[in-house]
Amino acid sequence: MASAPSKLYADDVSLVVVLLDTNPFFWSSSSLSFSQFLSHVLAFLNAILTLNQLNQVVVIATGYNSCDYVFDSSSDLNRSFENGRMPVMCSSLLQKLEEFLITDEQLSKEEPEGKIKPSLFSGSLSMALCYIQRVFRSGALHPHPRILCLQGSLDGPEQYVAIMNAIFSAQRSSVPIDSCYIGSQNSAFLQQASYITGGVHHKPQNLDGLFQYLMTIFATDLHSRSFIHLPKPVGVDFRASCFCHKNTIDMGYICSVCLSIFCKHHKKCSTCGSVFGQAQSEAASASDKKRKTPET
Repeated sequence: MASAPSKLYADDVSLVVVLLDTNPFFWSSSSLSFSQFLSHVLAFLNAILTLNQLNQVVVIATGYNSCDYVFDSSSDLNRSFENGRMPVMCSSLLQKLEEFLITDEQLSKEEPEGKIKPSLFSGSLSMALCYIQRVFRSGALHPHPRILCLQGSLDGPEQYVAIMNAIFSAQRSSVPIDSCYIGSQNSAFLQQASYITGGVHHKPQNLDGLFQYLMTIFATDLHSRSFIHLPKPVGVDFRASCFCHKNTIDMGYICSVCLSIFCKHHKKCSTCGSVFGQAQSEAASASDKKRKTPET
């Protein structure tokens, strides 16, 4: 489906869709507490809204079982604008975020001890793109959209296909994906997302100054980025993760039907059930017989 035509406001008006990682498995072991992380993010969101009165902010919570919208400045702030931006945003966002965390935990199933579940990044990214397409098709003028991923959890290899599909959809719609990774290791998915869509990827070295990183790098609107020198990644990890052992690989086998990736050859795709090797073996056998048969 082709993207809807764009009807933009001024160059410096932004629609920022923030994907907020709420995975308790990560925050329980992080040097930065979740409450401290939220204080940095709330100050950043308030700054985005004060930079331009036409700016919009949407926050999507990313759990390990589900994801949901927890804040939309176009509706939440307008209902109680007389109380001020920051208090209304804090109370509305924190209330919905608490409800989301409870619901997401109730959906959890018993997992083997020691196994850490990744956040549902593919789901929140798809929701962000759906929201942006809905804005595109609303018929009214809209700001420049971009997505900001604030993630700390490890990549989920089982989400590889869904995430790559969403990344290419964002690229086709000219929606840059910015990413700020706050975990101990870096994220190959976020690096690829920012590289392919023309966004900015950064991994802060000092999490105590997260607000400064957010303001100096990710608060910049798309128009200003044409003449501002933002940090560029030293390298991008284009390696994929195999679906069988969840390992990052340099070379592997790809299913031609569903694009699942495996580190070793299998007779059957565990994702879509396609049979490997049978058709190729029969074709090779028929070709050998034809070459060996003497012409009469």
